[in-house]
Amino acid sequence: MKLGYFTMPLHPPARPWGDTLREDREAILLCDRLGYIEAYVGEHVTDAAESITSCTTFLASLIHDTKHIKLGTGTLNLSNAHPVTVATTVAMLDTLLEGRFIMGISPGGLPSDMEAFENLGKDRGKMFLECINHVLAIWAGEPPYDIRGEFWNISTAKTQLLDIGQGIMPKPYQKPHPPIVVTAVEPFSKGVSAAAARGWDPISANFLLPQWVKSHWGRYEEGCRQGGRIADPANWRVAKTVFVADDANKAKAYGLGAQGPYRFYYSQLLLKLQMAGRANLFKHSKDAPDDSVTLDGVVNDLVIAGPVNEVVDKLLAFREQVGDFGTLLYCGIDWADPALAKRSLELMAEKVMPAVNKALGAKEAQRATAL
Repeated sequence: MKLGYFTMPLHPPARPWGDTLREDREAILLCDRLGYIEAYVGEHVTDAAESITSCTTFLASLIHDTKHIKLGTGTLNLSNAHPVTVATTVAMLDTLLEGRFIMGISPGGLPSDMEAFENLGKDRGKMFLECINHVLAIWAGEPPYDIRGEFWNISTAKTQLLDIGQGIMPKPYQKPHPPIVVTAVEPFSKGVSAAAARGWDPISANFLLPQWVKSHWGRYEEGCRQGGRIADPANWRVAKTVFVADDANKAKAYGLGAQGPYRFYYSQLLLKLQMAGRANLFKHSKDAPDDSVTLDGVVNDLVIAGPVNEVVDKLLAFREQVGDFGTLLYCGIDWADPALAKRSLELMAEKVMPAVNKALGAKEAQRATAL
């Protein structure tokens, strides 16, 4: 199992914006030094807590200060963007990164963003599909382009001057385009099937209960069959909220305690999803009443916090529940205590994952011997 990083992120709104941006940047620089293979960054434009307004701009700030880690949008909210902007920005970012780029896409889910972009109440799923189809058509096509749809029409026919380069849109560094991933945030997500049929791969969100994460694999297999490809667990990424500390008491207080940043993270997320009518994501059964969802229950269900050995055991149990997957994405959380936050990232890379992979290797060897 490989190790990556995923951050939305979520910070207390009163923190200075510049401080949180520097912190989010420092986290990914540390991940690069520690050997995390990839890092994804989310974006929202109308949320003081989720304060990265453009994930592509943020990732661009990391290009020349990272050496190995792949950088991904987590995600580009396509219903809020023009396809030409997406196509040309991603092409430039992929070129600057010389292929160290992964394109994460979604319709976007923050209601205040939808209102600001005048998308509230519109069919954002349809807008999302048209946008990505237009982006792919731009990359596959040549000027003057003639790309038409319900929401956007794209051409440079009236103004092109090809001999001097006017009217030409750039193509990505990776051919035919960067790898595309979609974040699955619903149980039994139909979007996973549709994405897999097109050759794209899933990221299962960190705020889903294990049984809902598990449901994504069947959808992925279904989509791969439709697309004529083999469903490989190595291509499935699963995000998880984890905190590791040298001391068990500190791990519980920081990772699960009332004043810790993990509880703050889920208090924000729970309220937003409840307001959006999506509290079902935290229910163990679809028939459970709404008042069965509590912050204490959500934190206890979704956060793995402890010293190294305890976290190893819980991650192995989590994998046993959801099935085989290729990359675990460590979820970025506000650095209420920078020393503890950095140490958790270090322990995850240097102690936890080697122990997890050793245990998985032993299990595979035992299974092979039995056969």
